[in-house]
Amino acid sequence: MSNSFSFSILFIIHILVHLIGHGKTTLGAKTNVYIVYLGERQHDDPKLVTRSHYDMLTTLMDSKQLALESMVYSYSHGFSGFAAKLTEFEAQQLSDHPDVVALMPNSIYKLQTTRSWDYLDLSPQTPNNLLHKTNMGDGIIIGVLDTGIWPESKSFSDEGLGKIPSGWKGSCKSGEKFDASKHCNKKIIGARWYVDGLIETFGQQLNLSDFGEILSARDAEGHGTHVSSTAAGAYVADVSYNGVGSGTARGGAPRARLAVYKVCWKVQNGACTSADILKAFDDAIEDGVHVLSLSIAASSLPLYSEVDGRDAIALGSFHAVRRGIAVVCGAGNDGSSPHTVKNIAPWIITVAASTMDRAFKTVITLGNNKTFVGESIYTGRSGSYAGLVYPGENIPSAGVCEGFLFSLDPNLVAGKIVLCFTTLSTPAVTSFASRLVRSAGGVGVIVTKFPDRIAAACGSFPCAEVDYEIGTNILFYIRSTKNPIAKIGPATTLVGKAVSASIAQFSSRGPNSIAPSILKPDIAAPGVQIIAAASALDSSSQRGFTLLSGTSMSTPHVAGIVALLRSLNRDWSPAAIRSALTTTAWTTDRNGIPIYAEGDPKKLADPFDFGGGIANPNGASCPGLVYDMDTTDYTHYLCAMEYSNSDISRLIGQPTTCPNKSSASILDVNLPSIIIPNLRNSITITRTVTNVGAPNSVYNVVVEPPIGTLVFVNPPVLIFDSETIKISYRVTLTSVHQHSAGYNFGGIIWTDGMHYVRTPVAVRSEFHAAGI
Repeated sequence: MSNSFSFSILFIIHILVHLIGHGKTTLGAKTNVYIVYLGERQHDDPKLVTRSHYDMLTTLMDSKQLALESMVYSYSHGFSGFAAKLTEFEAQQLSDHPDVVALMPNSIYKLQTTRSWDYLDLSPQTPNNLLHKTNMGDGIIIGVLDTGIWPESKSFSDEGLGKIPSGWKGSCKSGEKFDASKHCNKKIIGARWYVDGLIETFGQQLNLSDFGEILSARDAEGHGTHVSSTAAGAYVADVSYNGVGSGTARGGAPRARLAVYKVCWKVQNGACTSADILKAFDDAIEDGVHVLSLSIAASSLPLYSEVDGRDAIALGSFHAVRRGIAVVCGAGNDGSSPHTVKNIAPWIITVAASTMDRAFKTVITLGNNKTFVGESIYTGRSGSYAGLVYPGENIPSAGVCEGFLFSLDPNLVAGKIVLCFTTLSTPAVTSFASRLVRSAGGVGVIVTKFPDRIAAACGSFPCAEVDYEIGTNILFYIRSTKNPIAKIGPATTLVGKAVSASIAQFSSRGPNSIAPSILKPDIAAPGVQIIAAASALDSSSQRGFTLLSGTSMSTPHVAGIVALLRSLNRDWSPAAIRSALTTTAWTTDRNGIPIYAEGDPKKLADPFDFGGGIANPNGASCPGLVYDMDTTDYTHYLCAMEYSNSDISRLIGQPTTCPNKSSASILDVNLPSIIIPNLRNSITITRTVTNVGAPNSVYNVVVEPPIGTLVFVNPPVLIFDSETIKISYRVTLTSVHQHSAGYNFGGIIWTDGMHYVRTPVAVRSEFHAAGI
């Protein structure tokens, strides 16, 4: 081969490499949205931060124009980073850049009350409760990252509200069917929307209007409106859902202000991208919110570590919490299996979903005059008796509710009430079966299923849900007579002592799958059949309100409580607020009845189901002692997790060198809980409490040891005065088991006779055979 030919080949290869490395878009190479996370800001001026982002892209692409076209978002307020359209090659080049903490693809997140606030003891008729002490949260700003808001709802009236808080620096943005000058007021003081990350991920061909979406902060889906009104909605009298659950609807902090950040859209049943979520966090930090509520969670397991960068909520919330903003997130709706809890970063307040002392009951009367009580929201009249039939008598599969689509015989069910069985717990099965029975000429349906407290809404079509015991009794009655008959009565609302609270079956459970020693969830709150404001586009709404269930609904309950606590105690950190909630929570129903966790099987609830328990707002307002945490504590956690010094340094914005492994125990992170996932012999851990009650206080310890564990606390008495505000104590736990066992639960209670500061304890003994 001649030298001239060889040189030509090398020259062509050089040109191709140059084009592939720097001009990929000109060759049509595929681009995706990546998030380039750079950690804490290196400049106080956001403009300089953003300029540095463009400079980095320009250097990468050798073109200012390509850098401008590539940029999706610049994050320059709460932290430094950007989202950009990059080829795989460009992404790899940036990931090797020394200033890049993490580079991750844009990922998808999913969306996850007339009686509830009275149940939580925040009734406006009760004097001297937290609601009145804080003037209903006036002056506090709650930021909601969700699907937007329906501003015309009565829940967002600003009647009686004063000036917008002076610390507010945000804005309202007009858009499609949303006029900021008309739709924002002294209640809705901020409204932004973020869609660039979604469009770049799904492709420019994505037409959101095809999904019924609106390119503005207006809520086309309804989820964000429901969440916002639960947290901070104004009083709206005479609210019900199809006639049940009547009362006055309101939020937890009715005079708090709302800042709306629309990050989720009606795509794939509610999609939110990490790029959009991070931009909303960045803006919210700069805007001046006091509380952030996110009824959003990762779409699937496994979870990513907090420094991995792919957990946008962990990342954004860390920077928010460092600036004193409490971040409240849902635990997820993947229960009742263990290890399903999401949003597990120790700086987040993670919320499970409970029921409350309200249920919607329906009476079923059989032809032999026996009656059974089921659940449903059937709002028609009590009709006359009708024939009763079980389609699965000869073909068992025909009696399966979800199999009706293929097996329902109109000749068999016409004019009759149909009994069916299902192993699924979702109310969607009942709705589905009701439609099919109705279309086949049936006049009612009784669905036999695993019991839970989410009653299906069947409107004017008679329906009822019963457990397997009742369903079997009804089946035996059908088999006992030639002409079985029954009638289904309309739903009635039952409240009070007759209805005990439980943890919802769908609520995701611990232990924490990344760090089992970090208790998650932290707290539970009502999240089942919550009546709150709806989008006018929501077909399920009744007179502007609808009924929804999920940790999406429990999250704004806690966000509203946090707003009240923040108003009362302006100097409390987010960790202090979380501690106050966890250590004062109800571990039994308000009526002293044990709290159960729904699932298979149903069991007594434990800290992995509800954290500290069900939120007790008035107790949390005066907890006595709190377990406080700051950046030093979070750094301790990150070091104990054995994350790299460079990742930690960039996350917290200052050089950090972790101590050796033996001196950074995750068990010593100053949490309001003690979880020992592998106790082999004996271990001693440390906690520090801060007195937020009377200066001169004496607390004595009461120990509730987990079964099979000896627990010693030293000192057993804590003496506080005007100079001694913080005291550390040590807890020694010793296993008396000689074999591996499951978790057992207990608690450590500090009391001065008036306050009872309960720290949940969970211990799992672990012994290995020799050589293992």
